Amino acid sequence: MLDATLDVGHFWAVAITLIAVVACVLLHYEVSLRLWQGLERSHSTLRRRFLKLSFGLFAAHIAEIWLFAVAMALLGEHPLAGGLSGIGAVNFLDYVYFSAVSFTTVGYGDLFPTGPIRFMAGTEALLGFMLITWSASLTFLEMQRHWSRRER
Repeated sequence: MLDATLDVGHFWAVAITLIAVVACVLLHYEVSLRLWQGLERSHSTLRRRFLKLSFGLFAAHIAEIWLFAVAMALLGEHPLAGGLSGIGAVNFLDYVYFSAVSFTTVGYGDLFPTGPIRFMAGTEALLGFMLITWSASLTFLEMQRHWSRRER
């Protein structure tokens, strides 16, 4: 049987992770939708269109990484939720770094989560992979649209 104190840490890890996931998916949807609509109306050169798309999606990914970093730092303040190990004192930028490494599924291993916070780290890796793939799909669709115009 699980210790009741561990259940509290797990509850907070799952709850805050779900909030971060919903916020990131909604953010990515809104940014993607607005970028796509802007590109459809745009009469800019191909270069400008791709720069707008690339920097817009990059900014969305940075915001999502920071959103998870904030969520993880908040969770790290809970005594039963675990934290990051691998260095002495962990500061907020360590959470940002760990979030970026998790989101991009690089996983260097110099910092690692302990305790219930591991759930958030694993979920962030899966979501990051999905959102990066979503961005790659949008970029491909824009390129395909450009190629079909050139064939006409």
